[in-house]
Amino acid sequence: MEKVVIIGTGCAGLTAAIYTARANLTPLVLTGTMPGGLLTTTSIVENYPGFPEGIDGYELMVRMQKQAERFGARVQFGTVEAADLSKRPFTLTVDGEAVPSETIIIASGAGHRHLGLESEALLEKKGVTYCATCDGALPMFRNQPLVVVGGGDSACEEATYLTRFGSTVYLVHRRDTLRASKIMAERTLSHPKIKPVWDSVVTEILDVKQDKVTGVRVKNLKTGAESAIDCAGVFVAIGHLPNTQIFRGLLDMDENGYVIPKRGTETNVPGVFVAGDCSDHVYRQAVTAAGLGCAAAIDAERYLAKLNQ
Repeated sequence: MEKVVIIGTGCAGLTAAIYTARANLTPLVLTGTMPGGLLTTTSIVENYPGFPEGIDGYELMVRMQKQAERFGARVQFGTVEAADLSKRPFTLTVDGEAVPSETIIIASGAGHRHLGLESEALLEKKGVTYCATCDGALPMFRNQPLVVVGGGDSACEEATYLTRFGSTVYLVHRRDTLRASKIMAERTLSHPKIKPVWDSVVTEILDVKQDKVTGVRVKNLKTGAESAIDCAGVFVAIGHLPNTQIFRGLLDMDENGYVIPKRGTETNVPGVFVAGDCSDHVYRQAVTAAGLGCAAAIDAERYLAKLNQ
């Protein structure tokens, strides 16, 4: 039986792994379907303390994992399919195998939010993508007009990154100002290759009949006018959804699926803790996720100490 199982290997999960490993709790850390979390899809992280020149997101996560493993954390590729939190020890079903544990730290992060269009689903991986750093350099996008949908930091980062490859990058946003941080917004709007399309939403991605992206149909929310933009790729960056589906009905969540901590990182089930983007819909930063991972590890350590007195 495990003392601590940590679900997720993003900043929250790996920081929790470092702290619980240093407390001699030999945590089992489960990667899920995206080892390293969403930060591995980021090219340069400029706002994580200690890296004045910035650091590649993937490299940062690799360093964190090595640090956790140095102290005895065991990182295992695996996806949690089900959870039984009704009795102790808790039981997680991981790729068909039962894993009992005294405590659980949920740091499963969040996934990309979709537009919800039928054409989007049909053209995914055929020009529709959710990660510029993963796919932006593909030959199909080079020297072609591209579309980014969104107005936050992620959308601005995607658009700026894509200027390396696309001929023009259209940034489609439903408002008339960006939601991004001031420095990110200024950097984006000052780039000669980026053209904002304000007050607009994508209503259709073209062309399903050709089985590839050839453009988008957009609607101006103020005038109602519709128009088409020719492009070879659509990069959707409109936010995230927490990866908490398997805990629905088991833990207290808000209407969007974010786990609601009760005190510190404790959930409504004693012995189950939560950290990072699966519970934080306000800050959603690498450094705040790491801080919450630290807090969850300390909470779990103290819970176990009381349990075994």
